[in-house]
Amino acid sequence: MTNPIFKKEDVLIEALPYIQQFEQKTFVIKYGGAVMEDEQLKSMVAQDVTLLRKIGIDVVVVHGGGKEITSISSKLNIESKFVDGQRYTDESTRDVVQMVLAGSINKDIVRRINIHGGRAVGVSGIDAGLITVKKYQQQDLGLVGEVIDVNASFIKNLLRDGYLPVIAPIGVDENGIVYNVNADIAAGPIAAALGAAKLVYLTDIEGVKINGALVPHLSQNDAGKYIADGAISGGMIPKVKSALSALESGVQKVHIIDGRVEHALLLEIFTQEGIGTEIVSE
Repeated sequence: MTNPIFKKEDVLIEALPYIQQFEQKTFVIKYGGAVMEDEQLKSMVAQDVTLLRKIGIDVVVVHGGGKEITSISSKLNIESKFVDGQRYTDESTRDVVQMVLAGSINKDIVRRINIHGGRAVGVSGIDAGLITVKKYQQQDLGLVGEVIDVNASFIKNLLRDGYLPVIAPIGVDENGIVYNVNADIAAGPIAAALGAAKLVYLTDIEGVKINGALVPHLSQNDAGKYIADGAISGGMIPKVKSALSALESGVQKVHIIDGRVEHALLLEIFTQEGIGTEIVSE
């Protein structure tokens, strides 16, 4: 999907003050959905995050991989179960999650970024105790965890040494049990722990829509109200809730954008108009 509104020369001119503003800041990019399935879009995301890194922005990628987990589970004759749209994770599914997220998907993203000179390194929440979790409490989803701690110093050390961390969202509890973690939900605590200037969700829709219309700018207070009255629903809820939690923890701004738009990440960050929804604190 292309966006004809922006001319290349206009984008370059408009980008300079943003480049100066965000140099040495940290961005957390949550990467998932249809953006991970199209070869051209996967290459563009790799290019975009590499460019951000090259101009002096510290970039951390947190990725999902639900469709591939479902596909591999099916091939292994493991039934995929969902509760209110969230994956139920038994031990067999947890093993597939670990294999797919920390293995094939993570290393494919790393490979693509490194093709462009991005110096990516793939890690999971298990490595160096990066993501500590407890069992998800709101409903029984099996071995699904919610984040209670992030080893930020581990990631900051990688960033300091010039690497671009790519994180597979699985975590470990105090007893060493491995849990699946929703990538949308994991991205918020990671961004908060790193003191990120921006948390960006690459999604399959234009952004937050209210009554069918895209909302370019959304306050923390209004976002909470829209969730409460059902105007924000379905798969957008965990993204917005994670965004609100991240803002409360000090993340400066959260963006929800359509990753199917070519170079969506650059257009959202380096242009005044942007292309999706930005959520800000009051």
